[in-house]
Amino acid sequence: ANTGKEVPWSDIVKYYEFPDGSYVTVTDEDFEKADPKAAKAVDIEAFIEADELSPMQLEKPYYIVPTKGGEKAFVLLRDAMLKTGRIGIGKVTIRTRQSLCAIMPCDEGLVLILLRYDAALRGMEALNLPKNVKTTAKEMELAVSLINTLAVEWKPEDYKDEYADALMARIEAKAKAKGKELPDEPSAELQPTKVIDLMALLRESVETRKAGKSDTDTAREAKQASADKAKKKTS
Repeated sequence: ANTGKEVPWSDIVKYYEFPDGSYVTVTDEDFEKADPKAAKAVDIEAFIEADELSPMQLEKPYYIVPTKGGEKAFVLLRDAMLKTGRIGIGKVTIRTRQSLCAIMPCDEGLVLILLRYDAALRGMEALNLPKNVKTTAKEMELAVSLINTLAVEWKPEDYKDEYADALMARIEAKAKAKGKELPDEPSAELQPTKVIDLMALLRESVETRKAGKSDTDTAREAKQASADKAKKKTS
């Protein structure tokens, strides 16, 4: 029955279903006996250059902390990887599931990142990507100009999960409503898809950025001129 309550991990039962519809229950012991060594530790098998790892393979990060008495090995591994520019590749078992993983230094610590196996990735050759498309020097200059005007220092704390915030606000509103139905929020109507002129958007964005920057520069210059004028009067 669907009670809406979270099912504890210990109450979850796994099973394997055969093509004929029959199935067998699979326990934690079965996973451990299938590969006893894998169920006990992180096994580093190789070290690769950090830039060899494709972003497409990254799945989920975990912090690594040293066990009691393992502090020296922790620091040694971290510093050696920093010095060589290499990261560890190996296998780890989390909740009975063995995964490919990467171990890499992060600030003063180490992180373990679960990786997708190559067989699970879709190759780029299967995608319908543009070929033999030529761009002009002017178009490239415009695109580079846009990137430069939007270039900022990366501050992840500036980016918020707006969906999660909106969902929490709705949950809180439902709690206050005490069973009363909430009014529907106005939503944007779907519009027919239009062909987008990317170059026009780039040009407009660059011009808007430049105009905003010019206004700021003008205000700054005016402020500086006033300060210089006041300084001359007092001297």
